[in-house]
Amino acid sequence: MIIGVPKEIKNNENRVGMTPSGVAEVVKQGHRVFIQHTAGINSGFPDEAYQAVGAHILPTIEDIYATAEMIVKVKEPIITEYNLIRKGQLLFTYFHFASDRELTLAMLSNKSICLAYETVEEADHTLPLLIPMSEVAGRMSIQEGARFLEKPQGGKGILLGGVPGVKPAKVLILGGGIVGSNAAQMAAGMGADVTITDINLARLRYLSETLPKNVKTLYASELRIRKELPDVDLVIGSVLIPGDKAPHLITKEMLSMMQPGTVLVDVAIDQGGCFETSHPTTHSAPTYIVDGIVHYAVANIPGAVPYTSTLALTNATLPYVIALANKGWKKACKDNPALALGLNIVEGKIVYKAVADVFGLKYEPVSL
Repeated sequence: MIIGVPKEIKNNENRVGMTPSGVAEVVKQGHRVFIQHTAGINSGFPDEAYQAVGAHILPTIEDIYATAEMIVKVKEPIITEYNLIRKGQLLFTYFHFASDRELTLAMLSNKSICLAYETVEEADHTLPLLIPMSEVAGRMSIQEGARFLEKPQGGKGILLGGVPGVKPAKVLILGGGIVGSNAAQMAAGMGADVTITDINLARLRYLSETLPKNVKTLYASELRIRKELPDVDLVIGSVLIPGDKAPHLITKEMLSMMQPGTVLVDVAIDQGGCFETSHPTTHSAPTYIVDGIVHYAVANIPGAVPYTSTLALTNATLPYVIALANKGWKKACKDNPALALGLNIVEGKIVYKAVADVFGLKYEPVSL
């Protein structure tokens, strides 16, 4: 198979779809890999590193799309890429369709095959291709939240871990999944007073047993969340419904319950966000203020640490890339039900029900 890796062109997206070591494994299987010139440079991988393991370098993104049968990316295509994608071309990347009607309609129109990292789902409901970036985003949410609590950044002027004689910041984490648990670990390690919420009692028991003792668990209900808001300093929104829009757990009206300078970090922004007042931001302009509350809603948080993120992502995606290249998408998905759940759009049809439901469009189960 001919595999193409374009340079990411979303704002401040520095990751790349494959590392040189990943390319080496794919080439070893007899496939050809084409890398766009400087695609890996911001992740610490120069063109020479790819050439050394057998990849070919092409000068433009147009060349990559025109040459490849399968595109391996990190982020969803943006508008300048829509017309480059060909009928029957396989795209393996993060899509987050439920939060982007325009992208959904564009991929239906070009009749490509869209296999989304975020909906590949094992029988135990784990999301193997979302986990590594959720780990990065969860840890970074605290790093960024701590920064924006600083007064010059618009925050309250509170040090997350406090100092002897001064209480640490109060951190509320909505959602006890991979993002939430990693955020809790990071916040606890920095000495914050941490509360993590979920509606799954079994998960709360697990978190209670495994997280540090300065992390408290709380069953999530609107009333309990409201009670936490008046003296909270940092809120992390990390609720995920696979393939669907995130629920709004903090409404605009609830902002008035918080003190000015409180920071909201919406890690769920890729799926529409779990704060009603959230809208996507970028690393170059990461925050905005609504009713005195600082909102951080960068849609590609791991893009700020591309070396770590690219290695972590490729570790997870590589076995699937090899399976798709060796078998073709149909047989690979037939042989692996988890991978089949990654199919969102196939040649003009929405084959993932949650995406169809969000936009009121027709859902057609895929035939493998």
